[in-house]
Amino acid sequence: MGGDSRNFRFFAAVERPLSAVFRTPEGAWEGHDYRVEVVAERVGLDGFDVVMDFRELEAHLDRLLAPLQGRLLSELDLDGPLPLARRLLADLAPGVPAGARLSEVALTDGTGRRLAVRP
Repeated sequence: MGGDSRNFRFFAAVERPLSAVFRTPEGAWEGHDYRVEVVAERVGLDGFDVVMDFRELEAHLDRLLAPLQGRLLSELDLDGPLPLARRLLADLAPGVPAGARLSEVALTDGTGRRLAVRP
């Protein structure tokens, strides 16, 4: 069952941990340990037969997550996991090379609840 790989959609994902604290609307503190997953996609593969260099995606994600680790995210105008995921999506998208695109950023907490945002 052969086929021309230029006709298939390919995905590459990286995952990193994040520990963060939010302040709920009621004023309570809420800490979470998340797995942050970032997915890039493209139709066909690039000249190196990959979606993109996942090490670059990991490095960019690491740079964005480092200042958030252990922080009260509401001090950074992030009032919950949804604004956090949206900001990560917006900040990561410009680093994805032409031909590929960022297709999802997902946060999964310690209980397995998953929140995903897409462009």
